Amino acid sequence: MNFIIVLVVLLLILLSLSVRVLNEYERGVVFTLGRFTGVKGPGLVILWPVVQKMTKVDLRIIVLDVPKQDVILRDNVSVKVNAVVYFRIVDPAKAIIQVEDVFQATSQLAQTTLRSVLGQHEMDDLLAQRDKLNIDIQRILDQSTEQWGIKVANVEIKQVDLDESMIRAMAKQAEAERTRRAKVIHAEGEKQAAETLAEAAALLAREPGAIQLRYLQTLADITTDKSSTIVFPLPVDLIRPFLQK
Repeated sequence: MNFIIVLVVLLLILLSLSVRVLNEYERGVVFTLGRFTGVKGPGLVILWPVVQKMTKVDLRIIVLDVPKQDVILRDNVSVKVNAVVYFRIVDPAKAIIQVEDVFQATSQLAQTTLRSVLGQHEMDDLLAQRDKLNIDIQRILDQSTEQWGIKVANVEIKQVDLDESMIRAMAKQAEAERTRRAKVIHAEGEKQAAETLAEAAALLAREPGAIQLRYLQTLADITTDKSSTIVFPLPVDLIRPFLQK
């Protein structure tokens, strides 16, 4: 009787060691006596106890936060940049066999790639062309991690930290740019006004009667004012016919 009980307990232990259940997003990398023998799952997986071992691999997208990196840009500006990497395992066998810790390896590679790519660009590129930089980093990471069975889906630069001196310098630069634009707009307005006045003067010169009507209209506008004294220049062209007579 005791023998039967012991046998049942051993069978239950062996059964618990042999049966595995993998979710839809999981795969099992199976090794038989230390040798890779295949990838199993999802669902029910039966293993030979002691002889076979299995390592679970999650196939869902993994979000990797890249810590802040000190980067010296091409124009010798020092910044601190952090990013986030979205990747997933597409080949479970490579992810287990080719690299010891796939997450640590991807994190270290992302840090070095971030510093390398950003170091080839200037500050203006980092602020204005962030989408292009994200694509460049994603492409390099994807090529480098392909041998580990990883697909890098996306890379996003999260935050760029500048020191106080650089922030003040950029503020002065922006203010100078706004002043320059205001002066250019003002000069352009003066130019257009001068051109319009020149065209109007040429038109009035071709039509002597038009300038007389313009003076009379100006005189009518002045008379509506409440001022008791009106100073109005009398053009010579207006009285020239009387002088000739």
